[in-house]
Amino acid sequence: MTLVKFNHQPAKTLGGIMDDIFSNKFLNRDFITSDFFGSHAPVNIRETKDAYALEVVAPGFEKADFSINLEGPTLTIKAEKKAEQKEENEKHIRREFSFRSFSRSFKLDESVDAEKINAKYENGVLRLTLPKKEEKKDTVKDITVA
Repeated sequence: MTLVKFNHQPAKTLGGIMDDIFSNKFLNRDFITSDFFGSHAPVNIRETKDAYALEVVAPGFEKADFSINLEGPTLTIKAEKKAEQKEENEKHIRREFSFRSFSRSFKLDESVDAEKINAKYENGVLRLTLPKKEEKKDTVKDITVA
């Protein structure tokens, strides 16, 4: 025997759905003002023969909002933005404060040349280039026996 459970809530009318949308019951206000990515921004990592390339998707930030730090083998990318929206009307004033931030850390291997790392931010994407160290080729030396 299969037990089937029904939800006995009546179906909403179009007017009821519209009321929910405009009274913010349909969309949670925290979802609208929260950071879309949570605490982690999406990152693409590519490797070429000369370097590693990181692309961090971070729309809505400015260059000054980023902090990139290399401590030992750990590369940390942080971004922090505070925003204020103000809407004035004859009857009321509404203010919305929002705070968006993220932090990502990556452990680098010995092949990365830390002195030559560079970053560029444009069109909502932070691009980091992590050049590889030039490989030291083993030199061949003939040693004569005396």
